[in-house]
Amino acid sequence: MPDDQVADPGADTDPEAGAHGTLERNPRPARWFHAGVYVTVLVLGATGWWLLLGREGSPSALARATGVSDADLHTVTGWVLAALVAVGAVAGARGWRTFWRESVRFRRGDGAWFRRWPAAVLTGRFGRHEGRFDPGQRVANLVLVATLLALVVTGVGLALVSGGPAFVWLVRVHRWSTYALTPVVVGHVIIAAGVLPGYRGVWRAMHLGGRLRTTDAQRVWPGWTERQERRRRR
Repeated sequence: MPDDQVADPGADTDPEAGAHGTLERNPRPARWFHAGVYVTVLVLGATGWWLLLGREGSPSALARATGVSDADLHTVTGWVLAALVAVGAVAGARGWRTFWRESVRFRRGDGAWFRRWPAAVLTGRFGRHEGRFDPGQRVANLVLVATLLALVVTGVGLALVSGGPAFVWLVRVHRWSTYALTPVVVGHVIIAAGVLPGYRGVWRAMHLGGRLRTTDAQRVWPGWTERQERRRRR
């Protein structure tokens, strides 16, 4: 999922789209929101797994670098993520609606895209799709949002509840949400980094101005790219 933006994923219109062979994939608010989320999620993942593996008595590299225990660092970062989600939900309400509409809209032909995907990550010959997100991104979007929300809600609950049946239930949901989220985050990082030949260049969608080469956009998001180019020509 190279551009799971929230601030305003519907803001596709770019008066300079196509200039010098590039297109703006994501506006600045979306890129900053995305950066805040992935930094906090990476810290939470590192400290969370450290604690889950029973290493609380041995400070991790992050704990040593910050001078804060892993448990405290995990808690503080969790509150930062919760604040980011709250601000994003309020400030980017229109973007959230577009994000959800695009993520749940599956079309005829998506099955063919999935069949071609394993080879396409190496060849770049992805199946045709018309959405802002490709079919794989749509699935990843839904899993990421659902598991992150579960982690935020249960994390807040664990910070407020000291014990009892509710605490046990919250711990269980928090742990299983972590199990579900981790492989999706790892896959997202690998794809978004552009290390796979089929996804080369897509990292620019969320970095360095959010502009990526038109050829890269056409390869991964053909329908979306063609719509942007038609708007530019009007």
